[in-house]
Amino acid sequence: MAEAAGDRRPAAVEDANIEKPLLRWSPSSNMRRRASGDLSLGLSCPSRRPSFRRDVGHAAAETYRITRLALTLLQYLGVGYRWMTKFLALACYAILLMPGFLQVGYYYFFSTQVRRSIVYGEQPRNRLDLYLPKDSNEPKPVVAFVTGGAWIIGYKAWGALLGRRLAERDIIVACIDYRNFPQGTISDMITDASEGISFICNNIASYGGDPHRVYLMGQSAGAHIAACTLLEQAIKEAAGESITWSVSQIKAYVGLSGGYNMLNLVDHFHERGLYRSIFLSIMEGEENLRRYSPEVVVRGSSFRQAIPLLPYIILFHGTADYSIPSSARVLAIDAEGSVGHLQT
Repeated sequence: MAEAAGDRRPAAVEDANIEKPLLRWSPSSNMRRRASGDLSLGLSCPSRRPSFRRDVGHAAAETYRITRLALTLLQYLGVGYRWMTKFLALACYAILLMPGFLQVGYYYFFSTQVRRSIVYGEQPRNRLDLYLPKDSNEPKPVVAFVTGGAWIIGYKAWGALLGRRLAERDIIVACIDYRNFPQGTISDMITDASEGISFICNNIASYGGDPHRVYLMGQSAGAHIAACTLLEQAIKEAAGESITWSVSQIKAYVGLSGGYNMLNLVDHFHERGLYRSIFLSIMEGEENLRRYSPEVVVRGSSFRQAIPLLPYIILFHGTADYSIPSSARVLAIDAEGSVGHLQT
């Protein structure tokens, strides 16, 4: 173990944006890796303090991209009063919480425990942030977190407070960024989340994480995306398709305030300003609502052979939540025995 611990911190790489190969998962390769004691996977950890010039350049590129996508999104939204009132309410709420946001922002940008914008794929939003505990004496459990944002405004930095609190408790948190609408639709988001999980499962040992203690978590729209990703991976694995990570590597899935039946949420979202036309565009048409409804998928007969592959499922939902009603928390608890556990 002493040798393995030493291999977890290879020499720093100056450019954190260098693309790193995604390794194909297989039991034999994992066994060889453990036998040799090599936890580095041939990768170098990003520098704890990326250069100021690179940070400024990345921020400028992100600002341009966000502005361009915002203008595209406005073409979809038009001048509907519902989304405008919700947006203004969100802005006022953010102003009230600004002192807290500034504290979290300072931690996010300046803490040596945060590794920002690690590349996990080829798309512009294929980045993730790592929140590392101060103690690196032994492999740590890992939470792969998919943030929410109504499939439109999700961003990896939204998980900064969660990452900070769990890192204080000796848990590594990996916040996965993904393409939002209109840059991508739900299938793109699932693809991005899957690639991010693959990177974590295959490479987290290089950062001091335990690849055998990975937990998947999602919040709101992120809970929906994470659930769809998990079920899609289970279907592929049950069918014997080629995979880069295995559902067996996920110890549990934790869904926070998620929606799992899109068929029942179309009207609710429309009334709250996420208009039907936009939501159906995100979900790639009304005909695909069933495909991207985890509750419907797990109840289907075609999913029966994939059920034994699923990890333990925990769903949390506040009863006073109006963004996604708590009645949407049901995923599925039957089929061939209990495959989930529900807490509210």
